[in-house]
Amino acid sequence: MAIDLRSDTVTKPSAAMRAAMAAAEVGDDVYGDDPTVNSLEERVAAMFGHEAALFSPTGSLANQLAIRTLVKPGEEIIVETRSHIVRAELGAAAAFSGITTRTWPSTDGLLKAEDPLAIAHENAGPYLVSTKAIAVENTHNFGGGTVQPINEIAKLSSAAHARGIAMHLDGARIWNAHVASGVSCAEYGKHFDTISVCLSKGLGAPIGSLMLSTKDRVAEARIWRKRYGAGMRQVGIIAAAAHFALDNNIARLAEDHARAQQIAVALASVDSTLVDPTKVETNIVGLDLSHIGISAADLTSQCKEAGLWISALGPHYARIVTHLDFDDVQCAEAIEILKKILQRALVAK
Repeated sequence: MAIDLRSDTVTKPSAAMRAAMAAAEVGDDVYGDDPTVNSLEERVAAMFGHEAALFSPTGSLANQLAIRTLVKPGEEIIVETRSHIVRAELGAAAAFSGITTRTWPSTDGLLKAEDPLAIAHENAGPYLVSTKAIAVENTHNFGGGTVQPINEIAKLSSAAHARGIAMHLDGARIWNAHVASGVSCAEYGKHFDTISVCLSKGLGAPIGSLMLSTKDRVAEARIWRKRYGAGMRQVGIIAAAAHFALDNNIARLAEDHARAQQIAVALASVDSTLVDPTKVETNIVGLDLSHIGISAADLTSQCKEAGLWISALGPHYARIVTHLDFDDVQCAEAIEILKKILQRALVAK
């Protein structure tokens, strides 16, 4: 069987998680009658210190529901250049909500509060677009799993709110940030007006994300969720998997981080330009292939032939993501496959 490190979304529910799903008490969630969904929403909202939450099938939808409660059509949200909201949600903010975006660049996706503050333009008048919200991604996916410093988040939140600008957290991998940094979910949560969190990545649930905010914003988002065709019925079956994930799979994320670090150290020993292990904080290893003599497409193709699946996310950038269905034996095998292919590319260069 192939070793699949394309993403932490590829995990499959364990037998124990499936048992929890089968035993779930359910009701019609569109009517608000699913007790398992209701308890999940209350649980996660409380974890982050917010009033309410809304269960959604995807993280992209949770992001879009959140930002449309903060930004009106024709207004803007500003985000980091490689953030998921602007790069990987297919223009949804514009297509769904008429929201414009501007971006600030960074190194490795790392937040420095002065960067978004420098381009924000609140109350821009009748001739320019007004900034209504700033989005922060934590961890930063395309930055290589970067954990955002809590002091920079706090600095940005304070300054933005003082200027009347709202804050959104794309927390698809906030659980990884929490485990890697030791910062509590509540500490992260207090700096943001809206939050999205995902259960189907590192925590291993098959489906599901939540949008968190005030009761009023969540009530508005619930209407838009239905309008977008994402009202769900007896979805407690899925929410039970999310409960199981929260009960069992948060602390073990440290194992994913450790295996990612092993991979980074091993590949840096092949060539130091590939990856800096000191920057691999969580479960994502980004490989810079620009100095190696092999393209990302060729690397992924050769890896696949050898039984290892990884992602090419640019001409010279490949991504490896560890997860709960990836163990120590597979880690050693993956390292050997990667080292063999990369060393061969260096010799042929």
